[in-house]
Amino acid sequence: MKKWFLLIVFIILVVGIGSFIGFSTSPASWYAALNKPPFTPPNAFFAPIWITLYVLIAIAGWRVYVIDFHKTLWFLWIIQILLNFSWSPVFFGMKMMETALLICLVLFITVAGFIILSWKRDRISALMFIPYIIWLGLANYLNAGVIYLNIIL
Repeated sequence: MKKWFLLIVFIILVVGIGSFIGFSTSPASWYAALNKPPFTPPNAFFAPIWITLYVLIAIAGWRVYVIDFHKTLWFLWIIQILLNFSWSPVFFGMKMMETALLICLVLFITVAGFIILSWKRDRISALMFIPYIIWLGLANYLNAGVIYLNIIL
């Protein structure tokens, strides 16, 4: 019973904190005025995708913490969630697009490390991070594209 309660706590915390950060740092008018790279999804796509990803991230974290605790995987999970939660305030709040790109690149590498290390130990957690790393690939492209189109050019 305790482990299922912890699952609910993980989901509520990750989705709740992620959603709060996302909504409190949602794109402002300055972002709307920026040139965007091709294949930029409509703004309406971001919230449902992130909520879905946050549920998967929470379940994977819960599995690592409760079902098969592994210090390195737990460390990677904590690092990725901190990086994840820091990106929006840095990009949208502080408008530090280059720093946000660095965060996103390190986040991508951290998530890749989590997937690789958890593949043999807990394949379900690894698979839950596959949509996440795909989305992070797009996020890195979008972040780099905005920098290129608005700062470099």
